[in-house]
Amino acid sequence: MHFADFLAGSFGGACGVAVGYPLDTVKVRIQTQKQFTGIWHCIVTTVKREGAHGFFKGMALPITTISMTSSVVFGTYRNCLQCLARFRGISAANTKLDVFLSGLVAGVAQISVMSPGDIVKVRLQCQTESERSGLKPKYSGPIHCLLSIARDEGASGLYRGALPLAFRDGPSFATYFLTYSTLCSQLTPAGQKEPEWTVVLLAGGLAGTAGWSVGTPMDVIKARLQMDGVRGERRYRGFVHCVTETVRNEGLGIFFRSLGINCLRAFPVNMVVFAVYEVSVRILRSASVDRLS
Repeated sequence: MHFADFLAGSFGGACGVAVGYPLDTVKVRIQTQKQFTGIWHCIVTTVKREGAHGFFKGMALPITTISMTSSVVFGTYRNCLQCLARFRGISAANTKLDVFLSGLVAGVAQISVMSPGDIVKVRLQCQTESERSGLKPKYSGPIHCLLSIARDEGASGLYRGALPLAFRDGPSFATYFLTYSTLCSQLTPAGQKEPEWTVVLLAGGLAGTAGWSVGTPMDVIKARLQMDGVRGERRYRGFVHCVTETVRNEGLGIFFRSLGINCLRAFPVNMVVFAVYEVSVRILRSASVDRLS
């Protein structure tokens, strides 16, 4: 088993959160709150009402949980590739279908770890009350939010939005790894084992953009289900009802309202994720070889 990929994935995920969290907050707010007319309006309003701190609400828990989920994603992906190669023969090279299927499995596998941290992140990001406004926020922090959801909504409340999360991350990570693998393969000269760092950065950024292009519609539904009922009565009876009501009231365009900011955020975030991952995994594998020799 490739244990180095689990550890390297956690490092990459943590660094990616630190880079992309402010724009992620803006993305979640424009997906769930009609008070914001667009990206720039959301940014200006957040700075005015909450200061720079408003962009980092709820970051403490995600930076921990996303480290775990990135570990699961990269570790599952690499080991699935290994299993598929061995299924056809020890020396068999992985195909694009192998990469796609391994990414799909990796995306779904991390839902059990990711969902509780993700709903806490979304709830805190959408909590626009602050000391400046004189209104007391409902949640005082990540742990209080986590415990409040578990108390008020039960353990199942921590997994609200898990179904659209799976529909988002399965295809999204399949596209993500396929894009990265294909670009690295095409841009790396024949006979060279590892891609250049410029290739890693470019492929990582484009992979993130491609993944979010596929995942954004389900990301909207996920965020709405996670916020449903927080500020009043619930509007949606479930996943299908949320989809149909969203289309009926706001049209298909609402699913792509946050696509621009998702892609804008995804490029630098995934440049960092793959750069840190590649550096970490190479160091860890080198250390393992040196120890064995």
